[in-house]
Amino acid sequence: MSVLIKPIITEKMTADSELHNRYGFVVDPKANKIQIKDAVEAAYGVSVKKVRTMNYGPTRKSRYTKTGIQHGKTNAIKKAIVDVAEGDIIDFYSNL
Repeated sequence: MSVLIKPIITEKMTADSELHNRYGFVVDPKANKIQIKDAVEAAYGVSVKKVRTMNYGPTRKSRYTKTGIQHGKTNAIKKAIVDVAEGDIIDFYSNL
């Protein structure tokens, strides 16, 4: 089971990482804060001070087609905001 799915690279998270040394990740919904901390420290070689998590439920949508109403939903996801120690940085663009 891979705990870290992908990093969150948005304008808001980039500004937060530059100002406050916080980085965002989409993580496995069953992972807890200790597992997230260990995975970030192992993958990027930094020391983590704090982990905050957010659970997002699925978005439900309906479409009207000629065959009738089609119902669907997106997957539920979990986000983690990780505070790293002063002086440590995570470079997402190094291996592009």
